[in-house]
Amino acid sequence: MNKMLKRVRHKSTFSRLIVSVLVLFLLFSCGNDKTSTNDHLVFRYNEHKNIGSLDPAFAKDNADIWAINQLFNGLVQMDDQLNVQPCIAKEWNISEDALTYTFILRNDVRFHKHRIFGKDSTRTVIASDFEYSFNRLLDKNLASPGRWTLNKVEQFKAINDTLFEIKLQQPFPAFLGLLTMKYCSVVPKEIVNHYNSDFRSHPIGTGPFQFKRWEENLKLVFRKNHDYFEHDANGNDLPYLEAVAITFLPDKQSEFLQFTQGNIDFVSGLDASYKDEILTANGVLRDSYSKTVNMIRGPYLNTEYLAYFMDSEIPEIQSQTLRQAINYGFDRQKMMTYLRNGIGIPAHGGFIPKGLPGYDASIGFSFQPEKAKQLVAQFKKDSGITNPEITITTTSNYLSFCEYIQRELQKIGIIVNVDVVPAATLKDAKANGKLDLFRASWVADYPDAENYLSLYYSKNFAPNGPNYTHFKNDQFDAWYEDAFTITDTKQREQLYTKMDSLVMSNTPVIPLFYDEVVRFTRKNVSGLGINPINLMDLKRVKKD
Repeated sequence: MNKMLKRVRHKSTFSRLIVSVLVLFLLFSCGNDKTSTNDHLVFRYNEHKNIGSLDPAFAKDNADIWAINQLFNGLVQMDDQLNVQPCIAKEWNISEDALTYTFILRNDVRFHKHRIFGKDSTRTVIASDFEYSFNRLLDKNLASPGRWTLNKVEQFKAINDTLFEIKLQQPFPAFLGLLTMKYCSVVPKEIVNHYNSDFRSHPIGTGPFQFKRWEENLKLVFRKNHDYFEHDANGNDLPYLEAVAITFLPDKQSEFLQFTQGNIDFVSGLDASYKDEILTANGVLRDSYSKTVNMIRGPYLNTEYLAYFMDSEIPEIQSQTLRQAINYGFDRQKMMTYLRNGIGIPAHGGFIPKGLPGYDASIGFSFQPEKAKQLVAQFKKDSGITNPEITITTTSNYLSFCEYIQRELQKIGIIVNVDVVPAATLKDAKANGKLDLFRASWVADYPDAENYLSLYYSKNFAPNGPNYTHFKNDQFDAWYEDAFTITDTKQREQLYTKMDSLVMSNTPVIPLFYDEVVRFTRKNVSGLGINPINLMDLKRVKKD
């Protein structure tokens, strides 16, 4: 019997070796490898924005987050419905005062293999690894952009190898959601100390895939982690794929061409260079693609909007009447049809986007041109200004939207100028109150409406916070502070809607649309899924 077991193990090891050799050949072959019979083992995509770091402490941009999510895990994770689920922590307890979180860790999670670990080339993750990882995140010398995620934390410590405790300064109902961010991933102290700043390009985590090779600006390769701790509903090992290969073609048009030729498996988002090629004006796949391509779409926690600087001395900006007229004065549905091929949801609700608890479709503005004209006439009468005029500052990427609004508002009697500036200039100017009306967007850092409403809390005035409009309302501030003390989900959701409604009634912003995640895959790809935070998770992806 023992000899038979040895033969089985030997055969399994030999088979794994053969698969590995075949996959490496697939990844680095100079020829057209898409025709290989083992193509189903490799998922390929392009990252046109490039990747700056594979260190989770610097997981700031989507390009980095997508790659890092394949390599690292945290205490908890988010499912596609934005529910917090166990990850390395198999369960947790929250104290009655909502200040103390105690996480119970799994004892079967191991770091990816590395010679620094010694004889076994790996080791089990323990609570002190999280203590180290969080302390590293707070290290001012590291200057991690994710340091803010622990702002509300008073203390954290490893109780023993499987218990990790976090104490908050004040109750924060969204805290578990915040811990799902990749900043909060666990990293091994000995590996980080060995590589120091080069950990960015020599990452060792616990994720479903492990780092294999990175030729910066050319190709990045991950391999399957055969020791990964998660399984599917039937008990099968995850991930299903053997490898992930990422290329770095710099423009979306080239990326789309590679997709149509079958050289990559996936394209994210809708770019102007190919939107009319693949979609009808109503957002439906054209017949020429429907047999080879799948499209999946859903709400994205991103609100696109125009914002007023409420401390502006310009009468047109100060006037709530004219601000309302502008909100009523253009057709958002028509804008989405002609400029986005129907991808995106017209913002007829508040600032909280569709897909997030607290959203209410009835508290915003619809297209009412006659009412808009009446409000413009009222402004002219009250102010004595016969030709009201505003200037919208934007970047080139959103020029078409602003020009559309310009044409529509001229029909109701408002002169609109459009000023196009570089993105860096716009970012600096809006933070320092130098723009009267500007285009902006807000993508959720964590899936809770408080993240959106923080833009209107008076203590968050820019440049020290995200309140770029300098909106101030005592009732709103009181409700915002109350929200932190409410642990009942439904009650907090109702309060969020009241706060959003209050903001809209004061019109410091012009919501344009709530974005949608749109993904195109080849027909042979399954299990990719979609979620409102646009996180890419490849551990359940299959290719037939």
